[in-house]
Amino acid sequence: MSILNENYTLANGIGIPKLGLGTWFIDDDKVADAVTAAIEIGYRNIDTAQAYGNERGVGEGVRTSRVARDELFVSTKLAAEIKDYDNAVAAIDGSLATMGLDYIDLMLIHSPQPWGDFRGGDYADGNRQAWRALEDAYQAGNIRSIGVSNFQQQDLENILAGAAVVPHVNQLLVHAGNTPADLLSYCEDRGILVQAYSPIAHGGILKNAEVQAVAEKYGVSVPQLCIRYTLQLGTVSLPKTANPEHMRTNAQVNFEISEPDMDALLNMTAQDYGEHSRFPVYSGK
Repeated sequence: MSILNENYTLANGIGIPKLGLGTWFIDDDKVADAVTAAIEIGYRNIDTAQAYGNERGVGEGVRTSRVARDELFVSTKLAAEIKDYDNAVAAIDGSLATMGLDYIDLMLIHSPQPWGDFRGGDYADGNRQAWRALEDAYQAGNIRSIGVSNFQQQDLENILAGAAVVPHVNQLLVHAGNTPADLLSYCEDRGILVQAYSPIAHGGILKNAEVQAVAEKYGVSVPQLCIRYTLQLGTVSLPKTANPEHMRTNAQVNFEISEPDMDALLNMTAQDYGEHSRFPVYSGK
């Protein structure tokens, strides 16, 4: 069976496809075609964010696909700068309107801090307010599941202390060479599914000799190995591409990485993101 037909089940009983399409860096005027192509190939999990500036195009791709809306899982993220209830409510409504959808399958707080102060000041109260807005939208049925992104343990504990709904998802930077094992375990213990963004390290791992050697052992490409690695960790894998051929090969991961090789990949340190190191999530903070 293709990985595109396999789901995890969130704590609220909703199914989420194990492999999704990330859309960061795909322009709004091009992303509808990418989404349409992905859906035709068999993808059912599409991820975007307010910060990506392409929600309109993602919504267009979803609406014009030949697959029923209830067969698709569409995620977006509340802008990291929004740390109060009223603006969060308005932004949630804005995403629904921009995408032209009646509901969103998953909405996340994009970061516990604004990007300009990533891993910086104290935004605990603001995150609780934003979370309350997501909870209200969830209870109203406008969002089918809710979660967070880039949240460390202390950020999650802040939400959990006053939450009516435990986050269903925490979307994190996870790839061979950057595996936050303790945080993955913490989330698993609380029924929070982890989504792995940048499973190919935003391309930074493609020239890593150690990873190349493991990929050659299995007769697969480095991206295929890296995607399979995140899947075997029990996470949703969200590789980003606008290239239909890459979408196809990214889904050809019907092989098993041995336990010793999984351990080797888990214990690797490979965090060279090249020109992309300027982005907060890759900055090493």
